[in-house]
Amino acid sequence: MSLSSKAAAASSTATDERLKKVSLLTALVRRPELGAMAGLLLVILFFLIFANPTMFTLAGFMNFMAPAAQLGILAIGASLLMIGGEFDLSLGSMIAFAGLIFGTALTVLQLPLSLALLLTFGCALAFGTVNAQIVLRTGLPSFIVTLAFLFILRGLTLVGLKWASGGATQLRGIREAAGDSPLLTLFSGDAFEGAFKWAAEHGWIATFPNGTPTVTGVPVEILWFIAIAAVATWVLLRTQFGNWIFAAGGDARAARNSGVPVDRVKTLLFITMAVCATLVAVLTVLDVGSTDARRGFQKEFEAIIAAVIGGCLLTGGYGSAIGAFFGAIIFGMVLIGLTYTNIDQDWYLVFLGGMLLLAVVFNNVIRKRVTGER
Repeated sequence: MSLSSKAAAASSTATDERLKKVSLLTALVRRPELGAMAGLLLVILFFLIFANPTMFTLAGFMNFMAPAAQLGILAIGASLLMIGGEFDLSLGSMIAFAGLIFGTALTVLQLPLSLALLLTFGCALAFGTVNAQIVLRTGLPSFIVTLAFLFILRGLTLVGLKWASGGATQLRGIREAAGDSPLLTLFSGDAFEGAFKWAAEHGWIATFPNGTPTVTGVPVEILWFIAIAAVATWVLLRTQFGNWIFAAGGDARAARNSGVPVDRVKTLLFITMAVCATLVAVLTVLDVGSTDARRGFQKEFEAIIAAVIGGCLLTGGYGSAIGAFFGAIIFGMVLIGLTYTNIDQDWYLVFLGGMLLLAVVFNNVIRKRVTGER
């Protein structure tokens, strides 16, 4: 190798961005979930100052974690899809439609819970595939395609509920129709009830005057939330499919040229989003025992906001499932935490808009200036 070639190689190595050492601050700012973690700490500090102390008891923790878990399941699915470079605005309507399918299967068709679940999740798979194929085959933005399905699914839910209930927009008796199937414990009620009862008997957790624990167990949606967040994080950070998701969202054309099966990846992400929406539908329907046409209303926006707070860029190719996890907890804490204060709950909507703006500014301006990333 000539002297000039060696010098060029040395210069190339010296300027290789991958070999540059960065400061601890820069490394922290590059983490997608940093904004959500900082926001969660600020929210906790706010409620420690202004809320009734009972908010931070075990019962208060379960109160805000239950809605956070339901939103979080949606937010994690949305975050994966956004990292892959797509949106799904139909997920709120998918919750209502899945509730219709599930409720009709149990109360009208009188199917056992196992078959009702199979039918409901089968429909989720079908609609996720349809969304993906329309986006991929037509080249239309997923924003437009799923916006159309937002109205289509909501309309189908209205028509279907009126047919199934004899003219009403609500379907009741679902919990009773589910019977005592062993599968019911996976989607309804509390887990670890025996452990909580034992802890209450030994004075480890608070009890009512009659000795009953104030918290009888962990709501199953919280366990689903934690499990899905763990699996999604592992997939993103430790698997080839996770690398494909980032590649498909960063530059789909370059990813295809590198051998990434972009169409298959995006199809699976749309299916995952539909399955997450369906899971939330099943959890909520079994919890209240009924379904209605308004179920899941505007949840698509809350889920996307939680994903953005969690570090997902609107342009795709960057984000974090664990960030969406923290973003959803922020929402649940604010939604329920306001009831422990003297603050009007309508401020929650102001909080949603404000957090979205702050998150977008953090993701697209601060990170660009500090790290030089896009």
